[in-house]
Amino acid sequence: MRQVVLDTETTGLEVAQGHRMIEIGCVEVQHRRITGQTFHQFLNPGRDIDEGALQVHGITQEFLDGKPEFAKIADDFLRFVEGAELVIHNASFDIGFINTELSLASHEITDIGSCCTVTDTLELARKLHPGQKNSLDALCKRYEIDNSARTYHGALLDAQILADVYLVMTGGQSVLSLSTESEQAAKQRLAARRSKGPRSSLRVIEASAEELATHEAFLEQIRKECESGQ
Repeated sequence: MRQVVLDTETTGLEVAQGHRMIEIGCVEVQHRRITGQTFHQFLNPGRDIDEGALQVHGITQEFLDGKPEFAKIADDFLRFVEGAELVIHNASFDIGFINTELSLASHEITDIGSCCTVTDTLELARKLHPGQKNSLDALCKRYEIDNSARTYHGALLDAQILADVYLVMTGGQSVLSLSTESEQAAKQRLAARRSKGPRSSLRVIEASAEELATHEAFLEQIRKECESGQ
């Protein structure tokens, strides 16, 4: 099972008002293990960034000058996510921006859903925790995920945090990330223990007659003390 946890940052909230994507971050998860493989790109939107959006992510137009337009990196992005299950918090927002960018780039793929499936962790959280706050920050607090580095929103950072949240929210990592060396060492230790053969039976030491008599006298004294106390 291959999943790609994805997040974006944009110039504003409404794609219908001409807002554009300025950052995309992806984190690969395979068989419920974060692999360390990522896709990350800042983008030049060709337009101004709303002040409200700037306060959220802190990405300035000056910083984006010289960064590629989405059309330049579209194929690289699609190669990274193709065939994967996309895991996104509030997926309709990000999917809307991605599909718009694909259309503006005149790409042959105009719907990311045609090459990927999508899981919305916001919908999943609402089912698991109805009536509660289910923002990414709220989920981090609920599941004790460290998000102290999140002073600003950032696509790659938020995707990394969401990957941790998603794995905990859906049952944790099912496969331990053991290196080949540590796995081999563990097998060698197990083989060494088995080579020694079965353990010898335990030695049983029975109480002597004198010890049994002393114990019985002690119990009799306790019984008499209990009866006299009544």
